[in-house]
Amino acid sequence: MDRQQISRLAHAHHPIAAPLDDDSVRRLLAQAVPGDGARVLDLGCGGAEWLLRALTGHPRLTAEGVDVSASALDHARGAAARLGVADRLTLHHEDAARFAAPHGFDLVLCVGSTHAFGGLPATLAAAREHLAPGGRVLVGDGFWEREPSPEAVESLGDLDDLPTTLDRVVADGWTPVGGHISTRRELDDYEWAWTGALAAWALDHPADPDRAQALETAIAHRDGWRRGYRDCLGFLCLVLRPTDT
Repeated sequence: MDRQQISRLAHAHHPIAAPLDDDSVRRLLAQAVPGDGARVLDLGCGGAEWLLRALTGHPRLTAEGVDVSASALDHARGAAARLGVADRLTLHHEDAARFAAPHGFDLVLCVGSTHAFGGLPATLAAAREHLAPGGRVLVGDGFWEREPSPEAVESLGDLDDLPTTLDRVVADGWTPVGGHISTRRELDDYEWAWTGALAAWALDHPADPDRAQALETAIAHRDGWRRGYRDCLGFLCLVLRPTDT
């Protein structure tokens, strides 16, 4: 079982691949989508859940998603067909960091996928290249709420604290015009959903050759969260506009 398949199973009960509840997603999209006729791009879209919600809420909006997971994109195509928005959604099976488009976008999203670019600064640099004049960026990434343990840093990488994260974003030429800091409940709900969905799949498929790996991955992830980063990780979403336009 590869990483992409594990992620698909783990997100079965939490299709937004980030610690955000439905109301937070709705409010962020309301802040970020500049108008009903907007053109939207999601870099690292997975199952395109952000785009599907934007498309169903804005009947003239068009969207494109980029991801390396063929299975996630297939899932997105099926969901788009069921929702009646497939004609306004274009999906690209490629590395988001190498994606190029012949036009700009009014909104560029990258929530929970900054690792595809090597971190938040590189993600924002890539988003800027795709942005149309007057456009916005919706980005989501982790930060340290308090001093992390060495195990947490090894697991999640070299993150900044919240003030430093915001200072660096502003210094890079962006102005926040909206945002959200995930609550403890959102963070915990996401981890329980991730580990629970994967573990439940393993228990429901006792004869599957991937059962043991799925169960071991769920247990290891739960232990890493509970013992390693639960008390120090936060998650920040920002709606940004270029400061100099």
